[in-house]
Amino acid sequence: MPCPNRRYLLPLFCLAVAACATPEEHRTAADEEVYSLLDERRAALFDRPAGFTADRNADALRFRLLNEETAGEALQLNLTTCLEIAAENNRSYQTRREQLYRSALDLTLERWRFGWRPSLSASGSVTGSGDDANNARVDGDFGLSKQFGNGAQIIGSIGTDLFRALSNGDGWDVIGSLGLTATMPLLRGSAQAMILEPLTQAERNLVYEVRTYERYRRTFAVDVVGRYYAILRTLDSITNEEANLESLKLLVARNVAFADAGRMNDIEVDQARQDLLRSEATLVNLMESYGGQMDQFMLLLGLPTETYAELDRSELEALKLLDGADLVGIDPDALMALSLERRLDLVTVRDRLIDAERRVAVAEDALRNGLDLEASVGSTSQEGKPLSFRSSTSPWSLGLDLDLSIDRLPERNIYRRSLLDRDSAVRSEEELSDTVLADMRDNLRQTRSTAERYQLQLISVTLAERRVRSSEMKQELGRTDTRTVLESRRSLLSAQNSATSALIDYALARLRLYRDLELLDVDPNGIQLDEASLPRLTAPVE
Repeated sequence: MPCPNRRYLLPLFCLAVAACATPEEHRTAADEEVYSLLDERRAALFDRPAGFTADRNADALRFRLLNEETAGEALQLNLTTCLEIAAENNRSYQTRREQLYRSALDLTLERWRFGWRPSLSASGSVTGSGDDANNARVDGDFGLSKQFGNGAQIIGSIGTDLFRALSNGDGWDVIGSLGLTATMPLLRGSAQAMILEPLTQAERNLVYEVRTYERYRRTFAVDVVGRYYAILRTLDSITNEEANLESLKLLVARNVAFADAGRMNDIEVDQARQDLLRSEATLVNLMESYGGQMDQFMLLLGLPTETYAELDRSELEALKLLDGADLVGIDPDALMALSLERRLDLVTVRDRLIDAERRVAVAEDALRNGLDLEASVGSTSQEGKPLSFRSSTSPWSLGLDLDLSIDRLPERNIYRRSLLDRDSAVRSEEELSDTVLADMRDNLRQTRSTAERYQLQLISVTLAERRVRSSEMKQELGRTDTRTVLESRRSLLSAQNSATSALIDYALARLRLYRDLELLDVDPNGIQLDEASLPRLTAPVE
């Protein structure tokens, strides 16, 4: 027998079909909402372009290397390329991206709690006894609820109940129902700040995560640069040692010729040979160190360790253009003030102190008496007429629910703990402020001292080169011995390596200074330094 009231089931059926989203559709919806939040926050805080994603790129270099798409080719790596590769493939970097995504996902949940929340449910049943089915029932219910910022909560529902007695063959009986319930706190939990606290904290947590992620990007970039320069330093030492080795080979050959001619004793020949062997051993050690550094660097970039790669040595030549001019005239006091103002982790710690104070207020509110106003109204339609309701006979209720604070030990403990947490937050802010100032002074000292040390090492290299030329000329004339020549060559090698080390130390100290002032930015073009924002001393009035 057809259902005469099937028209009443059609809306419920349409809503049920609309609710059947696939897991992939849910994922897409989550990504759209989360990425919109992240793009908005990052643009507001750091003027970042849209396009953040937490998913690993299926076409990332690591996967292409594992699939041997670039087999046999040497991977050419400059600094910008390394930063891009590391951001795409490094595992800890991926974890930070996912953590940022989770923070935005938490915010979507808190926003959902304060939005209109629909619900749709249906049930069906058949009852009977023995072999006989007596009754059939189909229920459908559509609900809508909302939590307001003043604590009020409204729940509304519309339902349809279809009943049929199977034993007598009668048709379906349809009954509609309406319900509305409202609850509003008058004492405890009535302040808007208390009600919105979870949403407020989620909003602030997302801001903190965006700052933490940006700070991580900058710190990670400096780490990549430091590893890159460390390998260049080893390569430069290898180059210097190879040049020293060739010079020692010539010295040994010359000493042997002098000894054969009776112009030199065998002791000086053996001295040259000893230094030659020492140079060969040093070169072996340097090559071993270079191999280990490259393996660790590949791990940092997130690439297979067997990847064959070559670093761009011109990056070291570019460093030699640094002259320390950006450090001239820096105002140390203004630099300290700038670091306290801009350090992202310090700004977050200060904001967390505000959070702790806010949680104290929430805990205090939880100790108050509770008084809630409750109201409800409902109605049932006439049988067979699901849309026909009689308001004159609809039941309703209005009442107050009082909860006196007689035993509030859990709330008391939470309140006391919130006070301790606030005191801890104050100490954390004080400690980090002092640490930031100490780090900034140390960074400034290191940057200046390494710049000066590099200039001194350049002079040392010049003097060592002059000493080598002079000692070799005097040896040919028989006016000095081999030991003097060997000492001069060792001094030159040491000066060359020390100059490269001082240059790299200066470059890294300079980068750390800009990073801790939040004047370092990482973009597709590499690392950019905001030199114009460094505070300068006011020129004296003449």
